[in-house]
Amino acid sequence: MTAGMSQTRKRRMPLGFRGRLLGTMAVAAALSVGFTGAAPSVLAADVQSKQWYLSAMQAEEMWKVTTGEGIKVAVIDTGVNASTPSLKGQVLKGLDATGADGDEYDDYRGHGTTMAELIAGTGEGGGLKGLAPGAKIIPLRITDTEFQNEHSVNAHDSEDAIRAAADSDARIISMSFGSEFPGREEREAVKYAQSKGKLFFAAVGNDAKEGNKEQYPAAYPQVVGVSSADREGKVAEYSQNGNIVDIAAPGNDVPRWCDTTFRSYCDGDGGTSAATAIASASAALVWSAHPDWTANQVLNVLFDTASRDWGKGTLSKYLGHGLIRPSMNILKGKGDPGAPDISPLTKEKTSGSSASPAPSAPASSQPEQKEKADDAVMAGSSKEKGDGSPLGLIIGGAAAVVVLGGGAFALVRKRRTT
Repeated sequence: MTAGMSQTRKRRMPLGFRGRLLGTMAVAAALSVGFTGAAPSVLAADVQSKQWYLSAMQAEEMWKVTTGEGIKVAVIDTGVNASTPSLKGQVLKGLDATGADGDEYDDYRGHGTTMAELIAGTGEGGGLKGLAPGAKIIPLRITDTEFQNEHSVNAHDSEDAIRAAADSDARIISMSFGSEFPGREEREAVKYAQSKGKLFFAAVGNDAKEGNKEQYPAAYPQVVGVSSADREGKVAEYSQNGNIVDIAAPGNDVPRWCDTTFRSYCDGDGGTSAATAIASASAALVWSAHPDWTANQVLNVLFDTASRDWGKGTLSKYLGHGLIRPSMNILKGKGDPGAPDISPLTKEKTSGSSASPAPSAPASSQPEQKEKADDAVMAGSSKEKGDGSPLGLIIGGAAAVVVLGGGAFALVRKRRTT
């Protein structure tokens, strides 16, 4: 931290283990997945079979149409180890915004590497298989509190990384970091990313029981806040809730790299971090199938096709528009892309395009208030009536959402407040 700079706290969305899930784990034995071309190793059998959501989301069927080719995803995190078997050839040049020794390929937690594999991992060598294995990763390294306590760092790494992502060839920004404190410079960086036509996903946080405070950047109007769901399509007990939530994706029971030795994967819940990566990969699949669409149109389709038990026009404080289902567009052609220049988040006109838009004046920070459906009737498992599809994520019947809260495994990062 540079001398004289004010300090505030930033929480990293953890990979940590989560003890309890809502509801009963259904048909677990039927969720094992095998992949053609994956290394025939014990590790492959272990970790890839535990990626239950790939089968539930009809990944292999979607990969026959698109694997996310042509789409680059900026991963703002703890760094990305480009040398894991699953990421070889998948990681491009990025930026180390920490101001410390090392570069963007030095992952000091293992967190960013896991996120990158969940997005674009090839599964080679028995590694995690990404939902969009044809996409490429642009890594941007930022700091958490433990890292700051051990190094002299850049106080503005978050906003620097967001601006670098906005100026890169990435169409999608995935950020599994968060803070209770909004910052003027970070807010302006987020607006800049929108003006450059980027689609920005961020984790809403894993501290529903520990105050359930809004997390930034997920709470900025221009960012898609992602909550975590379990195998039954119900909101995870730890997943933070409120106006911050725009959509949900799988986060429970998602494997991760155990540590920075990158020798083995561990069980546990990926949390809203993993959910954000999977939502970003979902967007990559849709955008790859429709390369001429804008970020607004891709997001409109993801919102329109999300699985829910409530009508369009209202949002669940737990699941937002519902559970993400890219297969509804990729396999069934469903989803209304809407106007290319109107944000489905703010309902305001944007100048961002699908290619290389020119910067524009920042969008207003006062979005249209989200109308929330009655929380008492929100369904955790949100089967859409009458379409006959597997729904991507849903296994089992609908059940009322109850948020019980979970233990915190959050790390803290300091940054300036406004």
